[in-house]
Amino acid sequence: MTITVLLADDHAVVRDGLHLLLEAQPDITVIGEASNGRAVIGQAGRLQPDVIVMDIAMPELNGIEATRRIRAVYPSTQIVILSMHSTSEHVFRAFQAGASGYLLKESAGAEVVDAVRAAHAGRRYLSQKLVDSGTYDALDQRRAESPLDRLSVREREILQLIVEGKSSAEIAGLLSLSPKTVETYRSRLMHKLGLGDLPSLVKFAIQHGLTPLN
Repeated sequence: MTITVLLADDHAVVRDGLHLLLEAQPDITVIGEASNGRAVIGQAGRLQPDVIVMDIAMPELNGIEATRRIRAVYPSTQIVILSMHSTSEHVFRAFQAGASGYLLKESAGAEVVDAVRAAHAGRRYLSQKLVDSGTYDALDQRRAESPLDRLSVREREILQLIVEGKSSAEIAGLLSLSPKTVETYRSRLMHKLGLGDLPSLVKFAIQHGLTPLN
């Protein structure tokens, strides 16, 4: 049986590399690509792949939020998260959202094929470097609260769009809200996080993998 894969990463060079690597396998076929979190949700519905290899830090909607939405609607599609972040918080949030695997970008080339096959077979996969560091054990322990836990799904979504430079009117158009409602969400999330200005929001979003560095 051929495993169908959808690639989601905002860098074309990463997608191209993964495409070549996966297509070289006799049992794997890449059937689509997406460059942001909203696009991958649409592609997931249209193509219904067996596995999605998903970057965390993507524009418009990050990979963890996209994973949560896709898994809620298409539970048979397995998701392998690809990330530069190695903290237990990021790994915990990825699995909590419904991911089947978590790969570090630095070792993705060597492990992505194994991760895709494991996810398709219904097994959890974690980068060997994270297993060796004890991150896997940490996932089974009670996790300290992340500041992100204080925010609702909508607040996290608006936070990402704010730090990507979108105005309240633009965000309102994307999310079918009024600009006033967006401003209310903005004030509420900043209060919850104890942050008072845009540079602090940007720093927070990057640290927690909500938005790309560039």
